[in-house]
Amino acid sequence: MKPATIHYAIRASNPEAHLFEVRCTVSTANPAGQRFALPAWIPGSYLIRDFARHIVSIRAESAGKAVTLTKIDKHTWQAIPTGEKRSSLTVSCEVYAWDLSVRGAHLDQTHAFFNGSSVFLRAVGHEHLPCLVDIQRPLGKRYHNWRVATALSPAEGERGTAHRHGFGTYRAASYAELIDHPVELGDFTLAAFSACGVPHEVVISGRHDCDLARLTGDLERLCAWQIRFFGEPAPMPSYLFLVTAVADGYGGLEHRASTALLCARNDLPYAGMKDTPERYVAFLGLCSHEYFHSWNIKRIRPDAFTAGNLDAENYTTLLWAFEGFTSYYDDLALLRCGLIDQKEWLRLVARTIGKVRRDPGRKRQTLAESSFDAWTKYYRPDENTPNAVVSYYAKGALVALALDLTLRAGTNGRVSLDDVMRALWLRHGERAGHDGVGVGDDDIRLLAEELSGLELEPFFAAAIHGTAELALAPLLKPFGIRLRRQKTSMTPTLGAKTSTDGNEVRLATVYQDSPAQAAGLSAGDLLVAIDGLRVTPDSLEPLLCRRHAGETIRVHAFRRDELMDFTVQLGSPASDKHKLVLKKKRNTLRDGWLQDAAKC
Repeated sequence: MKPATIHYAIRASNPEAHLFEVRCTVSTANPAGQRFALPAWIPGSYLIRDFARHIVSIRAESAGKAVTLTKIDKHTWQAIPTGEKRSSLTVSCEVYAWDLSVRGAHLDQTHAFFNGSSVFLRAVGHEHLPCLVDIQRPLGKRYHNWRVATALSPAEGERGTAHRHGFGTYRAASYAELIDHPVELGDFTLAAFSACGVPHEVVISGRHDCDLARLTGDLERLCAWQIRFFGEPAPMPSYLFLVTAVADGYGGLEHRASTALLCARNDLPYAGMKDTPERYVAFLGLCSHEYFHSWNIKRIRPDAFTAGNLDAENYTTLLWAFEGFTSYYDDLALLRCGLIDQKEWLRLVARTIGKVRRDPGRKRQTLAESSFDAWTKYYRPDENTPNAVVSYYAKGALVALALDLTLRAGTNGRVSLDDVMRALWLRHGERAGHDGVGVGDDDIRLLAEELSGLELEPFFAAAIHGTAELALAPLLKPFGIRLRRQKTSMTPTLGAKTSTDGNEVRLATVYQDSPAQAAGLSAGDLLVAIDGLRVTPDSLEPLLCRRHAGETIRVHAFRRDELMDFTVQLGSPASDKHKLVLKKKRNTLRDGWLQDAAKC
């Protein structure tokens, strides 16, 4: 008997109205009343997104007859009991798709993109069953040239099996795998390369003038380095970069064998481009980050993520390791594979140091707390976020740097964070013949101690569970690198972040314990005048630069529709810019760190 399979079909039914038509057929529906649910969140983005709100209509049928569906919560529907043990049930729905991001679904006449978590209903109780999905071409001549880009495998031997980049039937081993392969449809740009024998593709949607030879050549070096870093063979048989180029955008989301990326078209390399501009470095860093996740989060996972609960938050205190360590290695990989030089890498690290030390939230929230509270704080920023939250990405990257330096210095270069990551892969990674074991709260510390012989509990207590500044300067010194702090300008500060709209200046954030806060100014206040002179985006700096720290100024501002008067004692110029200076004298510890070829 052929094993039970969940059948899906999806078609861009009305691109002008941004509507997908999606069907899910269960051949052995629960006779007591089959339930269907859409995920509340998408793995990799830790916020409840309630994708079910985009379902505009839903219906069910069995043997050609309508079946009543009852909505039992915000994302779950239940069919009325049929009493038949082998009854087949099909649920059809229309899904609104107008989210131009890496997390949801987007559809118009130019292209279609979707993550399975935003369109494919889960047949509750059947999540373990294999899935077949028929990706259908939109109707009409204008879609004749559209192709399919996805890391899903064609369903060989099935009716309507898809050909490479073609419409038709694809397969997934389970529902979890089905929703872990985003899909792009359209008349996109396609390029290919091989890294360590693994075929890779790059798909770019949107208008662009990308130099594909430059991009694929650079990505080949980067991907090959990461595969060799963890050790061949790669955990995926192939890999796909899905890139959407827009006027201004930035973001990425990792998947098992692909990544969805959003970038500004000017971030991409162009024919004749010299050197490696900062914007392109940022894009390569994004690619590096998401590719590193193929190991560190997709296959090496926290305990909390092994259950795969898609209906509610999955809390963990370890995002500092899975996102922060990945943020450390994304740019370090660019350096080690030769895409950037040491000077550029040190600039990127210095910028991260400045970013962390600029926000007062680092003094209030630990990295463990930041990880746990991602669902309610990090992904829901407001005007007070810089005062209350520390980024597990940025500070997590600095903790990775500090731990790497601590291990290397403490063992005279014998053990490094590289060894810890590879050991995590061997002991906890989901790979061929190995299901993977979730990482517990203390596992990384215990593994680092085992490999190095060092006592690291004080380091982890301070860096992960404390709020004290990371002592980076003394850690960098044995490696011949000096950390310097610089003033960004000589202008005294209000202690607030501003935003502009036309000719108006508004306070976006008032920093904790700042002159502005002490004076009573608040986020949202519209600055009108300083000492009787009008404030505009062009005049604010000149009005302040003639003053000195400690001087008192009179500020008029609108709060809502009320004009208010404040007396502000200006603070010292901001000194949140940092610079890492490399000593020219040869340093064997530094060479083993920055020139480490991943022990290939």
